[in-house]
Amino acid sequence: MSEPDPMLESLLTATVNSGSSDLHLTVGRAATARRDGTLVSFENVPVLESDDIDRMVYSLLDERKVAELERDRQVDFSFGVPGLGRFRANAFSQRGVLSLALRVVPFRVRSLEELGAPQACTTLLNRPYGIVLVVGPTGSGKSTTLAAMIDRINETKPVHILTIEDPVEYLHHHKVAMVNQREVGTDVESFPAGLKSALREDPDVVLLGEMRDLDSIQIALSLAETGHLVFATLHTNDAAQALDRIIDVFPAERRDQIQIMLAGALQGVISQRLLPALSGGRVAAYEVMVANEAIKNLVREGKSRQMRNMVSTGGAEGMQTIEMDLARLVASGLISMDVATSSSAYPKEVQAQLATARAHLQAQATVATGQAGSSGSGTYGDEPVSTNGTPPPPPPPTDEPAGV
Repeated sequence: MSEPDPMLESLLTATVNSGSSDLHLTVGRAATARRDGTLVSFENVPVLESDDIDRMVYSLLDERKVAELERDRQVDFSFGVPGLGRFRANAFSQRGVLSLALRVVPFRVRSLEELGAPQACTTLLNRPYGIVLVVGPTGSGKSTTLAAMIDRINETKPVHILTIEDPVEYLHHHKVAMVNQREVGTDVESFPAGLKSALREDPDVVLLGEMRDLDSIQIALSLAETGHLVFATLHTNDAAQALDRIIDVFPAERRDQIQIMLAGALQGVISQRLLPALSGGRVAAYEVMVANEAIKNLVREGKSRQMRNMVSTGGAEGMQTIEMDLARLVASGLISMDVATSSSAYPKEVQAQLATARAHLQAQATVATGQAGSSGSGTYGDEPVSTNGTPPPPPPPTDEPAGV
């Protein structure tokens, strides 16, 4: 790749500086950014012509990617601009001309705490083996959450982390762990080829950018069964859909076997969405399913539709429905009630959960202030207080001499 086209670089700079997440370039429209989930066209910029987009696209591609674009009429890739950031890109043909979609990938990996991720995310990344799925629609922040989880392992564990991505988004540097990142098309031919090779590369943790087909799903499950901790993404709305998607990829005669295999390997599913915050920007809402024995039995029996009931009653194990987290975000003043109810398939449940969330926040605030019970005589907390109006008894005598 040569230097990005100057016009493109100025548009990328404006995108980053405005806090936008995406930049869209298509013929017949001015450059358009997605900010807080909404598309907004740049002002005082020309409407794009096909020659403009051709020039910008080809300034980003090497010979191999050019050949892929001309063969497939689409190509995925990533690149960095020093001092600005990294970008994930897809160039594609529409109506016989090129268009370009770019996603901003910050250089800095945000922590789980900054993302507001539930404690269960930390619990799951500490599992010794198995598979953890992060699911959600396109643009829901799955890559950001996974990057934060991988970074936490990188900071705390002396292990070998191997990622297989298309393309590589967040760059991880060696910390306590060793990290090797392979890009499909550049470092390895395909996801299945990268996963097969992983068996000979001695990884402890494997990040699979997306489970796209039968081969990659089968190999990922085999890795999870053989002592590796595997993280992967799927484009589904919740845990039940994710597990159904995995099982439905296989022929009918193999599904019973895959259900047993998946039940043995599954550690948990994190589902998330990005929502517009009241103060500007976006905030993530999370649903968490931890694969306890009851969940594993439902997977084995193919009863995925019953999992939601298990999640809603599994708070003691770190589970929560998306409605519980939406209610928490409303109670905290981070999102509006309208946003919460419009984002849920069960809006009445959000309303029902809201009272519980507010009571929980009030209890936390009470504890934080150090409030404690007091008697009329001014004793507090653990000091002895009489229950019948008489002074409390003196402390019992000791055998130790005075002054000791």
